[in-house]
Amino acid sequence: MALKVKAVERKIKFNKNDEGVYRYVMQPELYIALTQAKVIKEAALRSGCSQGVMKACWDAAGEVIKAWATEGHSVALPGLGTMRFGLRAKSVEKVEDVKTALISTRRIIFTPTQDLKDELANTSIQITCYDRNGDIVKRVTSADAGTVEDPEGDETGGEGGSHGGSGGSSQGSSQTPQGYALTIATSGSGSASITKDGNAVTSGSNLNEDDEVEISITPAAGQVPTATINGSQIELTENDGVYTGNFAMPGQASSLVINTGTVSGSDDGDDGLDKD
Repeated sequence: MALKVKAVERKIKFNKNDEGVYRYVMQPELYIALTQAKVIKEAALRSGCSQGVMKACWDAAGEVIKAWATEGHSVALPGLGTMRFGLRAKSVEKVEDVKTALISTRRIIFTPTQDLKDELANTSIQITCYDRNGDIVKRVTSADAGTVEDPEGDETGGEGGSHGGSGGSSQGSSQTPQGYALTIATSGSGSASITKDGNAVTSGSNLNEDDEVEISITPAAGQVPTATINGSQIELTENDGVYTGNFAMPGQASSLVINTGTVSGSDDGDDGLDKD
């Protein structure tokens, strides 16, 4: 048994006039999603219970987990791990500034059991490499260390951090990010800053999945900025001529494209990436 990953050669441009460079970007190959009915059927076969009994137990367990997790409990998922509520929020200096508007996202945090982590660590990874024409040029069976990310290790007590509903551990925000490369391309006559936890993020930085990245753009007068992550538009909010927005780092090498200013009402249509 092995996990399948594909490495696709893509051209990445850092600005409109740049010829761009080709890089192999890895991402997991997605399998067909198993339906609840299929999972219940397989579980019934393995347990000797009828599908009706298994479905009733499945539904009841789901309701218990949902109710307790939303009350702030860390809930055990038998044989898998625990699930609990968390959030990401900005930090403020003064107590009078504390408000729910500081919360950027609510999260569901799953912490696997050691057995599940060991199973994943011992599973090999098969990488299939595709060149820019879509042809397979190489296949690799990984020999990596099998390190499994600790979901508890991504939590911080400050801006961009998350806290569990109960029993949550925390860790300082000074730890070095390990994970996926973020390529940043900017264009236009304005200026932009990209930060995480108040620290500058530059092109090529490695970030964890779900790391909260903040964007601040000051466009030239009369212009409107745009920002996309992997081609998806990032919502920007304007305040006194400054546009701000944020996104959670995807679980793969990603491209952030920022146009710091286009004339309002015009349709540039160019996000800085080669679509070929």
